[in-house]
Amino acid sequence: MMEHSGGPYLNTAAVASPVGVARLLQVVFGCTTFSLVAHQGGFSAAYGTFCMFVWCFCFAVTAFIMISEFTHFHSCLRISWGNFTAAFAMLATLTSITAAVIYPLYFVQSDCHPISCKVRDFRIAASVFAGLLFIAYAVEVFLTRAKSGQVTNYMATVSGLLKIVQAFVACIIFGALVNESQYSSHVATQWCVAVYSFCFVLTVVVVAFNVTGRTAMLPCPFERFVVIYTFMAILMYVSAAVIWPVFCFDSKHGSPRRPYQCSQGKCPWDSQLVIAIFTYVNLVLYIVDLAYSQRIRF
Repeated sequence: MMEHSGGPYLNTAAVASPVGVARLLQVVFGCTTFSLVAHQGGFSAAYGTFCMFVWCFCFAVTAFIMISEFTHFHSCLRISWGNFTAAFAMLATLTSITAAVIYPLYFVQSDCHPISCKVRDFRIAASVFAGLLFIAYAVEVFLTRAKSGQVTNYMATVSGLLKIVQAFVACIIFGALVNESQYSSHVATQWCVAVYSFCFVLTVVVVAFNVTGRTAMLPCPFERFVVIYTFMAILMYVSAAVIWPVFCFDSKHGSPRRPYQCSQGKCPWDSQLVIAIFTYVNLVLYIVDLAYSQRIRF
């Protein structure tokens, strides 16, 4: 048992351990990033709003985790704390790197026109701290991940972390689907949408059961459920990986090349290409997940 040098109700390891230091840096970098943007950097449109939401959300949840562990408040919560923190760290890593790429891509420029040099400098500084924020979350994932042969929380295993990545990739696919993808043109592409939706929902259910500590409520052992579901997801994604490119890029049903008249940002072909790429990404993730599901102990 760890001694609580700060008193019976305080846990100094929450800020003094390597994971605690990483979380402290996350709070500092997150607060600095959205403060720079809100003060002078500025943001606009859906991309900027997404970035600000990511930084504020990650800051709030990380601060809650630190306070809860420092005061032992998490012991009063009816959730699996280890699974919750591991899942959030992976989610924060993915969303923070997305924001760290999007913000400088859309808001940082080399010259000062039409914005002032002061605004440009604030945006550059915000982009730097956004990158540091991603590194801090990645370090936490590295420190808390399950080691070989170790019995630990499921969400800290490779299979558990992959569930978060799979759900994140599915969200990218959904974003492309609603952006002029024309998926309703064929029944076959509608089947692909059903595949993405079904696998996403089951992945979220697996994560939710672990975070809430309700895996015992399943009608079969959780390990068996995960393996069966992952195998089904692979078969379904294989069908989508074959059907989607055929009905979008074959000359009989779609276009093998990007049409010249397509406008930037509103071209169905671009969305279809994004969906095809991330379909294969998720297929690979599910295959790796199945391989690791045979070896985990939690």
